[in-house]
Amino acid sequence: MFKEAGPPAGESTNKNDGGSMVSGRTAHARRNAIAASVAALALASCAASPGLPGQGVNVGEASQLRKIVPAEQLEQSSATQYTGLVQQAAAKGQVVAAGDAQFLRLQKISQRIIPQAARFNPRASSWQWQVTLIRSNEINAFCMPGGKIAFYTGLIDQLKLTDNEIAIVMGHEMAHALREHGREQIAKQGLTNIGTQAIAAIAGETAGSVAQSGAGLLTLKFSRDDETDADLVGLELAARAGFDPHAGVSLWKKMTAASKGAPYEWFSTHPSGETRIATIEKNIAAVLPLYKDASKAAKKG
Repeated sequence: MFKEAGPPAGESTNKNDGGSMVSGRTAHARRNAIAASVAALALASCAASPGLPGQGVNVGEASQLRKIVPAEQLEQSSATQYTGLVQQAAAKGQVVAAGDAQFLRLQKISQRIIPQAARFNPRASSWQWQVTLIRSNEINAFCMPGGKIAFYTGLIDQLKLTDNEIAIVMGHEMAHALREHGREQIAKQGLTNIGTQAIAAIAGETAGSVAQSGAGLLTLKFSRDDETDADLVGLELAARAGFDPHAGVSLWKKMTAASKGAPYEWFSTHPSGETRIATIEKNIAAVLPLYKDASKAAKKG
């Protein structure tokens, strides 16, 4: 994806050429400055960050590494891939119709959660959110950068999910997009492949090419830290929308039971188990007041 940048056309690499030496030194200084900026982003992403103000979970700020990749271009690539996925599903007759009761149920849940999204990412208020329900036995769901959500009927039907449990799944997947985990993972892949110096050498065009290619957005693997982050942010999103956060526990118990002997892709990239459930249980108290407030407001409305 990245190419090592050589000297500009017509620029001499002969150190005996005085003008070229000045030009070379300037370019070298510029590369070092960019490299220092990238390194600073990497260090900042590792540093402890304060939680978001107010009630709710404490997850700190999103990784600074994501800023290496332009958000706008990644979101454009995401929209293109999402459209292609939906068109392929539609060609096979797998897209659940907009008037179907199961889709309307999913849409209603999303309409309660989406308004909570901007708290975790101001860009979300301008995203063109989309929700698609795909008829398939596959147990899967995702939300791509820019708010492109897809659920598979297998997830809802086979696990017999309640509205609260669907909301927890949706919140989790939306959290990946809001916290820009995909953007962060692409940036990390770039750093791993070519190192800070190479990014510095071609920073202007490289970030754009990574985002535009969007290679593997639908198959991108998140880290365990990303998954924990999404669990907690998703828990808060659901609670703020008036969905019972206790459903996070019942959901993952169902997930754990269903994953035994069944190598579903969704399970392979979403680690489950006692540790995950314990983390959710530990944080329910932080979001319970939000759920109660939302429930009271809904009753008054």
